Amino acid sequence: MELHLLPNLTCLSLIASMELRRLPILTCLSLLVVLSYASQPSEVYWKLALPYSPMPKAVRDRLQPSGSSINASKILLNAIPADPIYINYHNPAAADTPNEDQPQDTSRKGYFLEKDLHSTTKMKMHFRITTNKATFLPRQVADSIPFSSNKLPEILSRFSLKQDSEEARLMKETIQNCERPALEGDSRFCATSLESLIDFSVSKLGKNIKMISNEVEMGSQEYELGEGVKVVADKSVVCHKLKYPYAVFYCHAIHKTKVYTLPFVGTQDGKKAEVVASCHMDTSTWNPKNVAFQVLKVKPGTVPVCHFLPRDDLIWIPK
Repeated sequence: MELHLLPNLTCLSLIASMELRRLPILTCLSLLVVLSYASQPSEVYWKLALPYSPMPKAVRDRLQPSGSSINASKILLNAIPADPIYINYHNPAAADTPNEDQPQDTSRKGYFLEKDLHSTTKMKMHFRITTNKATFLPRQVADSIPFSSNKLPEILSRFSLKQDSEEARLMKETIQNCERPALEGDSRFCATSLESLIDFSVSKLGKNIKMISNEVEMGSQEYELGEGVKVVADKSVVCHKLKYPYAVFYCHAIHKTKVYTLPFVGTQDGKKAEVVASCHMDTSTWNPKNVAFQVLKVKPGTVPVCHFLPRDDLIWIPK
């Protein structure tokens, strides 16, 4: 059930294997620099691609330790949340499926209207602790593993999983979600490595970007929206973590969306939390049976629909 990752080759072994001993030292060093640049670890790749954006804890905690192994069954069967409902705006099967990990107003399943963003708003909130422990593989490793429905038997074999297992069902569902066509005006991409996640985000927003996320862990009580509601972006790339043995994120760029940071204060204990939320200004292409329309009692395309972002989401915004 475990996939073992080989540690990186050392410079000495590279030199030996490529028979570089007879080359001049400067030539050898130059070649090693080229080789090193081609196989940068994820953290170094981040620094090269985004030199003015420090890597946040939300990403650092998801890096794969060198030489470690992947216990596919443990990661898949214990992962919360389920696949995000945001993938399935147009999918009737998702109409009545709230996201388990979303910070939720228990009466409205985490959805609200943009006009609700004022200091007199109170919500009964639940912030659930995430258990999706999947970590990023280095790009070279991730790219060597197939990721498509027609290669599922080979993928399962690599992780020593049976085709009729629950783990196989979850992996198949994730791959199929990634293969769905994007909604009109929605650019989407499933990133199987941190490097590919960075590349997609930079291609949509440019290099002058930063990442934000929900990192709050709180219990269930009534929270009051405080002063200081901020619109932090009018375009973004939002990446939702999926159930898979290693970190796979469903990223999509929607420009008719506002990203808010919302300051909440617990009415029982006074505990404060800043929560990230997204307001979709155009919902005209959404499935009319989507749970958002049911709980808010509105129709597609009539008013902006807002929701809190799950704790495992990574949100890229312009600086």
